[in-house]
Amino acid sequence: MSEPSTTTYTLNSAKLTASQISGVRWAFAVGGILTILLGVFLLVAPKASLVAVAWIFAVYFLVAGIARITRGVVAREHGGLWRVLTIVFGVLLLAAGVYIFIDPLLGIGALVFVIGVSWIIEGVASLFDSAPDVSRWITILYGVISVVAGVFVLANPLLAAVTLLLVTAFFLIAAGVVEIIQAITFGKQAKRAGLAG
Repeated sequence: MSEPSTTTYTLNSAKLTASQISGVRWAFAVGGILTILLGVFLLVAPKASLVAVAWIFAVYFLVAGIARITRGVVAREHGGLWRVLTIVFGVLLLAAGVYIFIDPLLGIGALVFVIGVSWIIEGVASLFDSAPDVSRWITILYGVISVVAGVFVLANPLLAAVTLLLVTAFFLIAAGVVEIIQAITFGKQAKRAGLAG
């Protein structure tokens, strides 16, 4: 009876040619540099980054709104109420998209507000859902942290957005550094093994 085969998705430099190793190293290097540049951009221009994120959401809302309105107009097989609600929802999405384009930072503030409310709801739900066992204190701690974080976000929506952006920037820079290290070290072991052989 044959053993079941397992599929792995890791790069094994020992099974690659020199040109393939070079290509992988270049991919790591370019990816790492671009990731670091994006992280640095978020650090030095957080306001511009927030505006860019807001515009991405604005475009999404505009496209989704047009799609909803079109679906409501064209889908004659559905009932009148469904079509009206779909069109109304589409108009609201369009209005949100236009609003965010006009005032992107306020649009980001509204998005962060929704996140804050959801964290508070999640925290309160966790406090009520905590089971009477050993893990109860962890659930209660999570609920309290979630509520406190939600209140902080609601009290300072733009500050919370910038803080989240800065944390993302540091993670991107760290990820970029890791990719560059991979670019330098990838294939070195296979090369040494080849020289030893």
